[in-house]
Amino acid sequence: MGRKLGVFGLGMLRRTCLFLGGATLVLMILACTRVPYDVHRWLGTGAGLLESAPDRILVLGGSGMPSGPELLRLHYAAALAKEFPEARILLVHPEDTAILAAMELELRLRGVAPHRIGQEDEGTSTRAQALAAFAHQPALRTESIALVTAPENMYRSVRTFRRVGCTRVAGVPAFDTPMFVDLAYDHRGVGGRVFVPDVSERSGLRYTFWNYLKLEITCLREFFAISYYRLNGWL
Repeated sequence: MGRKLGVFGLGMLRRTCLFLGGATLVLMILACTRVPYDVHRWLGTGAGLLESAPDRILVLGGSGMPSGPELLRLHYAAALAKEFPEARILLVHPEDTAILAAMELELRLRGVAPHRIGQEDEGTSTRAQALAAFAHQPALRTESIALVTAPENMYRSVRTFRRVGCTRVAGVPAFDTPMFVDLAYDHRGVGGRVFVPDVSERSGLRYTFWNYLKLEITCLREFFAISYYRLNGWL
């Protein structure tokens, strides 16, 4: 009996290793294409983009402050606040008033008047934050909302807020700004050794491939989250 269990265990281990190896190979092949970029782009735009002046700019936080993701969202929020001077801003961050205060200060440094900025610190998930914001801000039922968050979280966030009753919500995904710079260099000129492969002209291998691998993990995690929200009826 013990031997049978051992053989069964080895078989399961072999199948698991084959599956993981196959999945890794697929991810590496896809990282050589633009599929990760397109999927990430869809997550940011698939739920609909802002097309008219909003009554409220709602910023979903989720990182420390200062941090790259948070500052990028606030950059977009400040630009929207300047473009739509009548819109109020609601900063949402999971249960951390110090970070919310730092976020508000950042907006004020970017020229947003303090009286336009509100805060919401209840909820440690997108669903909980949507419920809390909807409960504490009754005007969200009828207001036009520009929702600012990371592109990978945008589809789920917009659908979640619509589900709780904020029907007039559209996304403003905080995409990074691409850098159009030739990153080639002189391999030998900077001291590169002869026996080391020269990849000085292959920026795709040096940067794009690895960036797309990271995007794949980010998108996979988000699709698992979307599936979880669907199963719970939150989208």
